[in-house]
Amino acid sequence: QLQLVESGGGSVQPGDSLRLSCTASGFRLNYFHIAWFRQAPGKRREGVSGISIPDDKTYYADSVKGRFTISRDNAKNTVYLQVNGLKPEDTAVYYCAADFQPRFSDSVWSMDARYDYWGQGTQVTVSL
Repeated sequence: QLQLVESGGGSVQPGDSLRLSCTASGFRLNYFHIAWFRQAPGKRREGVSGISIPDDKTYYADSVKGRFTISRDNAKNTVYLQVNGLKPEDTAVYYCAADFQPRFSDSVWSMDARYDYWGQGTQVTVSL
């Protein structure tokens, strides 16, 4: 069974940090482009960050540049999203997704329709 599992979310205060993890079972993440998306209540799902194969080029939404960092650990079959300087507007369910299509660029990485596999999400809540 092919599965993505996110973890690492939680309830934190503004300015805090978290490390979100996305671990795969049944397939190797190093064969896929991976992205993190988030969805806040009443809002559309949006792309947060992506990482490509084979060069691990990274992409970020403007709203998170300089605060979030995406990375891979192929030995652990895991992709991480380090989230620093959290703001209340970062509150959302965060999902990771895997994409096997050949073209992955700044213009397409955040298109959620292209992703083949999705995790169940992990909640991040930022409040005082």
